[in-house]
Amino acid sequence: MSTSQHNDQPAPRVTVIGTGYLGATHAVCMAIMGFEVLGVDVDQRKIDLLSAGEVPFFEPGLPEKLQEALATGRLRFSTDFDEAAAFGDVHFVCVGTPQAPNSSAADLKYVDAAFTALATRIDRKVLLVGKSTVPIGTAARITSMVQSLSPLGTELELAWNPEFLREGFAVQDTLFPDRLVFGVSSSWAEQQLRRVFKPILDLETPVIVADLATSELVKVAANSFLATKISFINAMAEICEATGADVNQLAKALSLDDRIGGRFLKPGLGFGGGCLPKDIRAFKHRAEELGVGQAVSFLGEVDSINNRRRVRTVDLIRELAGGSLAGVRVAALGAAFKPNSDDVRDAPALDVARLLYLEGAIVSVYDPQANENAHRAYPDLNYVDSMAEAVDKADVVALLTEWSEFRNADPDALGALVRHRRILDGRHALNANDYTSKGWQYRALGRPAQAATVELAFDVRDETPSLVV
Repeated sequence: MSTSQHNDQPAPRVTVIGTGYLGATHAVCMAIMGFEVLGVDVDQRKIDLLSAGEVPFFEPGLPEKLQEALATGRLRFSTDFDEAAAFGDVHFVCVGTPQAPNSSAADLKYVDAAFTALATRIDRKVLLVGKSTVPIGTAARITSMVQSLSPLGTELELAWNPEFLREGFAVQDTLFPDRLVFGVSSSWAEQQLRRVFKPILDLETPVIVADLATSELVKVAANSFLATKISFINAMAEICEATGADVNQLAKALSLDDRIGGRFLKPGLGFGGGCLPKDIRAFKHRAEELGVGQAVSFLGEVDSINNRRRVRTVDLIRELAGGSLAGVRVAALGAAFKPNSDDVRDAPALDVARLLYLEGAIVSVYDPQANENAHRAYPDLNYVDSMAEAVDKADVVALLTEWSEFRNADPDALGALVRHRRILDGRHALNANDYTSKGWQYRALGRPAQAATVELAFDVRDETPSLVV
């Protein structure tokens, strides 16, 4: 990738406001692509860690890229917004939009604060770019806000450039995205974005140039479609449980229809994390504000189906244990919402562990990366340092996050450690035949009690973490 610019113009200097998961990844990748980058955050601890070459969260491939970027001298981190305003030609705002307290709406206080901090300081023509996931209409509102605050007035322009990162694949998805979306109000703003994304555009990456509202909608629509697909197959799992059908065989048959496809048509414990759950709730809330709530009312059922999978998982574990969880030793394998991440926000695995604990089970939780974050979220649970320690003398083993360490475990080796060979495969990640032939009782959501292995659709893009050369 190269940052060489047309007409001998110097490459734009980039600031990234917010150094959480999105911001840190974006700052590092922009520097790797050859731009001078300043990452800015109000959290001094994050800035100190990043400046020292340490990533404050788990993301495969990112620590190596951070150290590579720092070594070039093109990447720095600061808490100084005055420095940021003076430095940047294009300012990316990458702060969080969590679910608001006591509401399904997105909390935009961090977005508003970041744009305010920039607008009050900027005194030359630059481009402000939002990357955060926001309700439709936010970009138009913020445009008015920054133009009223800035000495530049209407000369200060805003664009929106939604992100489509998958945790565990963030470096790959930033450097080699499947598309770029530019929400702009002028040809000048479009040209600025084309300059700052030139190395990616040179790879013939598709680009959609749209208005601000459409660019905001692309992200929430994509997340809503993905959540719907996941919940659809889990709704079918509920039907399978009532009829004796096998949801894995059903998913396999559906995946062979080109109109449907197999990606994310994977039954199990459902989705979680810091994006899908809160984004579909905020989208539904915003649609209701706009008077078109009926159009996306189905998202409420998508959310409900997803949450019911957690309760049904506890039901299956209780059945495996003989009807009661009181005093039952359960090995909870996984706490993160997905493998190759330490993110426990709205994590189905951790929710199941908590529900088991509340029913009186003795729960031992082990996750290769997320134990520390899980302990902060639910300090009452018992966290152990290895899979062997978790399954020791367990009455039931519950696979709740499909880390490769769990998927590749030897049923005989596990069987030598447990008290009873009973396993709940919450992610349809294990070979049922292998376990049942070794004397295990095997159960999975949406599958008969005596289920044989069914190979689900496989896509390498969803299985391999970011390891970019």
